[in-house]
Amino acid sequence: MTIDDIRKADPSGMYAWIRDFHKQVEEGARIGKTAPVKLNVRGIKNIVLTGLGGSAIGGDLLRSYLADELSVPFFINRHYYLPDFVGKESLVVVSSYSGNTEETIDAHKDATRRKARVLCISTGGETAALAKKFKQPWVQIPPGYSPRAALGYSFFPLLMILARLGLVKSKDKDIKETVSILRSKAAVLSNPQSPENMALRLAEQVKGRLPIVYSSADHLDAVNLRWRGQIAENAKQLGFGHVLPEMNHNELVGWKVLTDLMKQMHVIFLKDSGSHKRVAVRENITKQVVSKYTPNTSEVWSEGKSLLARMFSLIHVGDWVSFYLAILNNEDPTPVKVIDFLKGELAKVK
Repeated sequence: MTIDDIRKADPSGMYAWIRDFHKQVEEGARIGKTAPVKLNVRGIKNIVLTGLGGSAIGGDLLRSYLADELSVPFFINRHYYLPDFVGKESLVVVSSYSGNTEETIDAHKDATRRKARVLCISTGGETAALAKKFKQPWVQIPPGYSPRAALGYSFFPLLMILARLGLVKSKDKDIKETVSILRSKAAVLSNPQSPENMALRLAEQVKGRLPIVYSSADHLDAVNLRWRGQIAENAKQLGFGHVLPEMNHNELVGWKVLTDLMKQMHVIFLKDSGSHKRVAVRENITKQVVSKYTPNTSEVWSEGKSLLARMFSLIHVGDWVSFYLAILNNEDPTPVKVIDFLKGELAKVK
């Protein structure tokens, strides 16, 4: 595979978006530091981020990342309406990259009716218009990306704003490390000719097989979800997964009957040095079990000292794996035609 092969297969430029993701992280953090947000969070009892798809995954990752630090529950809402507990003591973050996601617009109106404290993040659209109408703070993020490629804008502005509001500690040092690791990894993983490009090697191994992603639940549950979502949207290929220890109490038993199908699976273990020590033991035993049914297993380890850097190092590898898998599948990684079809059909039904 050459850069010319990539240019031909990737006319919308997903390659550049992934390669330059470290720059997006820096800009996203700057936006969060400087956005004109005035919000009273005194006495809030919960945080709810409402969004779908590429706009929601940033919330998932933030919830997972801050699980050991936030003193209030952080809930991700993917629906037209909000949970019944949302009210005056809730902080509702409305996240829609386009600003026109119909489920998120309805949930936005629901939050306003319930008199929740609302913060909006979008490039514009109806979300921005509603924020102006209801006199709610709106953080504008740059347009021109596919929502899933704008993760730096759905995650880092909100992280910085939560720090500004006093809900979490400053993350400047961890962001600096994260940017450095992303930059160095991109230098290798963006080169299809590099013998050290493990993302391309893994994509070559996964091609034509069903990827199964396993990880610990400790801060990697959302990273696991990101890998599967990227494989689906970029590579146009199904992928499944689960988290440990829960997987050891149900799914593990399913590794028995479909022997021919299991031989066509490729199991990817996402590994992190910060995982619970008993979960690390469980991962090793689980690998022994599944290896009896498929010869195709891989481990991908996180890099970095801070949790933020470790999480995003794994995310970055997953983004590259899904990209190269798209090229190997002869698929343009950017378009999501079936989602466009779905939206078109939905628009016909009022």
